[in-house]
Amino acid sequence: MKTAKYLASHFSDSDTMVIGVTMVNVLPGSERTAFNELHKIEGIKDIYHVFGEYDFVVVIEVDDLGSLNSIVDLIRETGSVTATQTIVGAELK
Repeated sequence: MKTAKYLASHFSDSDTMVIGVTMVNVLPGSERTAFNELHKIEGIKDIYHVFGEYDFVVVIEVDDLGSLNSIVDLIRETGSVTATQTIVGAELK
């Protein structure tokens, strides 16, 4: 409940934000290069190097779904990226 109140106090009805979380796989051994390439993409808020099924978790904050799609396309075009999976956050009211 505190999170909902926080969001409500920081965003008016006219302010919208789309949060996307993209899990990224890269070519083996290219983690540093991939991180540097991802870091250059505007709209990416955070990049986490993780262990397990994915190599990175990328947090994206943009104004609309079209912008999210464009950023995910840019991530996919990065030379060292082999696969992505994106989930989109939604505000609960």
